[in-house]
Amino acid sequence: MPLHPQTQALVDATAAMPLMDMVQASLAVRQSSGQEPPSPFAIEAEPVARIENRQISGGAGEISARIYTPAGSGPFPITVYYHGGGFVFGTLDMYDATCTRIANRTGSIVVSVDYRLAPETRFPGGIDDALAALRWVHEHAPSFSGDPQRIAVAGDSAGGNLAAVTALLARACGPRLCHQLLFYPVTDLRCETPSFKENGPKNYLLSGDVMRWFIDQYLTSPNQVDDPRASPLLAPDLTGLPGATVITAEYDPLRDEGEAYAERLGQAGIAVNLRRWNGQIHGFAAMFGILDDAQQALEFACDGLRKAFQD
Repeated sequence: MPLHPQTQALVDATAAMPLMDMVQASLAVRQSSGQEPPSPFAIEAEPVARIENRQISGGAGEISARIYTPAGSGPFPITVYYHGGGFVFGTLDMYDATCTRIANRTGSIVVSVDYRLAPETRFPGGIDDALAALRWVHEHAPSFSGDPQRIAVAGDSAGGNLAAVTALLARACGPRLCHQLLFYPVTDLRCETPSFKENGPKNYLLSGDVMRWFIDQYLTSPNQVDDPRASPLLAPDLTGLPGATVITAEYDPLRDEGEAYAERLGQAGIAVNLRRWNGQIHGFAAMFGILDDAQQALEFACDGLRKAFQD
């Protein structure tokens, strides 16, 4: 189907912004000032019962995390959230809107992880942080009214990659996870899928050139695209992983790799709930109040988490 009319309007409004120039300029601003430029799609957070910033264990020292607690009495299930941004961008502030909405709709504490970013920290530094944060959450859950027996991982785009990889690593070393929620995840850094070739040139908030640039910032060697910690789709064995909710978008270069990962999970006997949003683009699910489909995708995602926490 064609782009959803709301999405077409969004694409038209941002067409004057060359994507590659924008991301390179944003990185230069961060490196010079220590702060990222504000997102052009800033969405207000919802109220939650409590928001707390903490320093937690990362892969090479402490990192920041933000803990969102919903109304009610614990212990609460926990969703560990890894933000998107191509492994290069993303802040805790940028994901307040997403994390508060997940907390309110799932009744789970959301722990948003401020993992180290490329190019200053390259592969596998972000993964080391993601796994260390998960272990910290499991160990310290009682200190923030969390239930260490009900932990899910979640993330979008590059954060979806970290969530999927963390689930793979936790399968062997713990902690046990009850679900993985993946919004249009990066699962194959080889950039060879039909959707990458078809949608990459369209510049719908993520282009093929920009995705390759992100990968160049993230990896230290081109050969690392074949490492399952970078490309979880290439993991030889997906058995024993937690169930998954996977969301993809028709006009996203990453569409096929996300759907291929969901298919492989299903073939490995993992319960998977996959839905493609036709007429949509990369990043659509975070545009609350701008795109109606974002609200629908949020409800779909949170339904998967709620069911997993109840099992």
